[in-house]
Amino acid sequence: MANSYCVAGLGLGRKFTSYVGQVGLRNFCRAWAGFLLLAGVAGCVTQPVELATLPVTESPASESVQALRSPPSSGTFDLLYITDRAPVTGPDSTLSYSAERAIFLSFGSVSITPTRNSPTSKNGLRVSAVSETARFPATPYGVEATANGLRRPLAAVAAHDQAAALLQAEVARRLAAADRKEVVVFIHGYGNSFDDAALTTGEICRSLQNQFVCVVLTWPAGGSRGLFFGYNIDRESSEFAVADLKKAIRIIAEAQGVERLHLLAHSRGTDVLASVVQQLSIEAYVSRSSMWQRYKIANVVFFAPDIDLDVASSKMFAWVSDPDLAFGGKSRPSTVPPQGPLHLTVYSSPRDKALGASTLLFGSALRLGQLAVDRLPKDRSEAASRWAGSQMGGLVDFIEFSGGGFIGHSYFSSDLAVKADFIALIRDRVKAGDPRRQIVEIKRPFWRISDVQQALR
Repeated sequence: MANSYCVAGLGLGRKFTSYVGQVGLRNFCRAWAGFLLLAGVAGCVTQPVELATLPVTESPASESVQALRSPPSSGTFDLLYITDRAPVTGPDSTLSYSAERAIFLSFGSVSITPTRNSPTSKNGLRVSAVSETARFPATPYGVEATANGLRRPLAAVAAHDQAAALLQAEVARRLAAADRKEVVVFIHGYGNSFDDAALTTGEICRSLQNQFVCVVLTWPAGGSRGLFFGYNIDRESSEFAVADLKKAIRIIAEAQGVERLHLLAHSRGTDVLASVVQQLSIEAYVSRSSMWQRYKIANVVFFAPDIDLDVASSKMFAWVSDPDLAFGGKSRPSTVPPQGPLHLTVYSSPRDKALGASTLLFGSALRLGQLAVDRLPKDRSEAASRWAGSQMGGLVDFIEFSGGGFIGHSYFSSDLAVKADFIALIRDRVKAGDPRRQIVEIKRPFWRISDVQQALR
């Protein structure tokens, strides 16, 4: 199969000639085969299990799957979207957003309507309307010279404050009408359009029975320039979006009425989220606080993370590994701020073929999304165990999924047991080891998703 992929790749013409000469034919063929595979999962979302037809049973796991047995919402519901994609207007004057980058952050409402047999639908949902509320000023805001030195332009700061106030007011309005005064934020992966991102977030929100305020943070994915189906331009666009999405999450967290914030990401979006967490955790630490105390972040969830294991570790725990980092006016404190309910959950699958393609490209020893306990070097395993131990409050869980179909990259949206488990985590606040979770212990902090039929017996 790799040879046939290679022939297809070489057939693209002279554009590849110098590249093949540099890396060698064999490596090129392997990379090309991998990225033909990536092209097949560019949307990063598969059709889910039909929720309404799942069996009703009584078991210790029944509470955690109740939302999946409930009929889908019959009415249109709204999500809050925040994006640094460039806006586009259709022939009928409808608003959407492209894969191009904008130099400003926009936010508004996207309406999601349940539907059947529609070519524009996904997961039984379709985007029915997009309405922009406001935009932040174009970045960078710049500086201006004064007699006392440089300062931010007052007009830009005023415009920023006005947009932030409008965003917080929108979050507060939605919280007032929500059953749970908590916000769920989703960041998508490579190749997703604006509609893809909104519909996946809508499916997550519907699985949580629309009890939470749901936010889709969507960056300029879906670019087509460059080699390998635009994966490289998407990678750089994801890095471009970090500063904007960090700003958005901070503003949301400080909105009136937010009790908890849950941050979820899939695939390439996990690298974005890891960078955001790195920066927010340092911000919190230098202000003598924690991400829970300052931003009310209760859960960080990585689904099939497309990020190198060591890179993820260095980002997520940067503040821990830097005792010289200023702690307010103090240096080298003997204690760290309370982390509260803050918890990191990583869903991985060693059978994830899309991440295997990423490994070919980047030469990673191990992608975090392909993690399995028997593939982890001893020193990394010991470090993970320390973070999961009682002395650290059990901050981390690694959950292995062994199924997933041919590609095995979008199981978070298609597999019943995985969906039931993250519902129990987010909605029911159930810790690993509780029978309501769809996981069995391997060796803490490593767990494995149970077979759903066993779980429902």
